[in-house]
Amino acid sequence: MSDAMLHALGVDPDDFAASIADQIESFIVAVTEVAKGEDPDSAVPFLLLEVSQLLLAGGRLGAYQDVLPDERYEPDLGPEPDVDELRERFAIMLEPVDVYSEVFDPYEPRKAPVAHRISDDLADVVADLRHGLIHHQAGRTTEALWWWQFSYFTNWGPTASATLRALQSLIAHVRLDQPLEALDGLDTDEDLAEDDLAEQAGRVMAEEIGARLGLPRK
Repeated sequence: MSDAMLHALGVDPDDFAASIADQIESFIVAVTEVAKGEDPDSAVPFLLLEVSQLLLAGGRLGAYQDVLPDERYEPDLGPEPDVDELRERFAIMLEPVDVYSEVFDPYEPRKAPVAHRISDDLADVVADLRHGLIHHQAGRTTEALWWWQFSYFTNWGPTASATLRALQSLIAHVRLDQPLEALDGLDTDEDLAEDDLAEQAGRVMAEEIGARLGLPRK
């Protein structure tokens, strides 16, 4: 059954919200555990799995009917949970492959690649998800669904999708024993054109990265 049909068939939106919340909580717990670095050899494969599963929740939100908040203004959440520690842990763990390039909107012609960091992306996604989770835990179901759906389209969805492509590409290069283009020295704060990205890209052998991350080889 399509999630877009749930409301029309009288299914309680609370049940849908609870299901989404369970998926989001599972992702946050799993990613936080990976960030502890207790099993670094499995970090990248686990992240690939968790981000893939999170995007299933995003797809369900995207297919669902438009959610309209009950109030014109968002209720005060108080201080936002800090994700800097999570960001820093992933930056250290993924240092050799943290930076990658991504085209933000494939429907914008001649859009130059933009530098991203997997560590920044994961922290930003978690921050967005926690924001909605606070609403859900406070019993504001519609507000939580609205935020998760809105931010799926505007922020955490595109960010998680880009991260998934980077993780999948990384594992594919290692498993297929193919040289990997690494953006050595590229700073995500720089505003660089496509030619500049290509100029700064260095060659890093897949086996070197595989040894650092402990990924299985072909």
